[in-house]
Amino acid sequence: MKILSTLITLGALGAGAYWANENHPEIKHKVFELLNTGSFHTLEVRHTGKQIMEQNRSQLLKTSRHKYKDATLKFSPYLLMEVKFTNNRNTTGEGIILWDMLDGEMVINTQDWEKTHGFGDCINANCDREEFKVINLLASKGGSLDRQGFINILKVENDLLDHWLEKCRKKRLIVQTGNQYRLHLQDPKLNVLPQTLIDDRLVTKPYKAAERIHRRYSSAQIRRTTERAFGQDFAIRSTLDVYLPIMSITVENPDGTLHTSNWNALNGRRLPQSTFIE
Repeated sequence: MKILSTLITLGALGAGAYWANENHPEIKHKVFELLNTGSFHTLEVRHTGKQIMEQNRSQLLKTSRHKYKDATLKFSPYLLMEVKFTNNRNTTGEGIILWDMLDGEMVINTQDWEKTHGFGDCINANCDREEFKVINLLASKGGSLDRQGFINILKVENDLLDHWLEKCRKKRLIVQTGNQYRLHLQDPKLNVLPQTLIDDRLVTKPYKAAERIHRRYSSAQIRRTTERAFGQDFAIRSTLDVYLPIMSITVENPDGTLHTSNWNALNGRRLPQSTFIE
């Protein structure tokens, strides 16, 4: 009975850990934060807080009565994946993907930090392979297509196509207007090769005194989504948790209120505020 009780307890703990990892990755992050005493991988800081404040003074300090507070350095979580896939020339391509674990989007290149738009919605909706067939086809056709277009390209039975379309519609991924279907996104960007153009080096930083932002999406969620989205020839060879250095610049307004903006410390560009809203 004692052995059985132990097995039940271990099973419950395992199930609880899996649930937390899948549904609340920030809990797992907090646990590791307490346990880790080593270092983590991050992209290199190329723009300091002082440099960003000087370069953007006219934008951030509206009047002489606006004042800078001290800049703070944070680290935003990404998943780096070494992958292989079939490219546009129908040959095998190999590369690296950098995936944002806050907004659920892939970085297309690190120079201007261009990203996809729409994968975060797909992760939230837990899209399956069939739903991605609909979404990817719409993305390749500029975001909209009529029903006959789906039939001609996907070559599936009417009932099966209707089932796929209805699933996407119920998940608010597509919108139907008469016989026309379109992606339910503003300026979608999903028709991309699974590869990030990256020429920046990784460095390591001690955990101690490094403020890391809690991730919203787990590596399991991102792996599952990419494997469904990029087709049967897509394979993930390895993964690594990495971080992007973020400079938080706070300005004190004349009335004493504070305004904080976040800046990519790799390229010195301002990041969308919506990314950091909980």
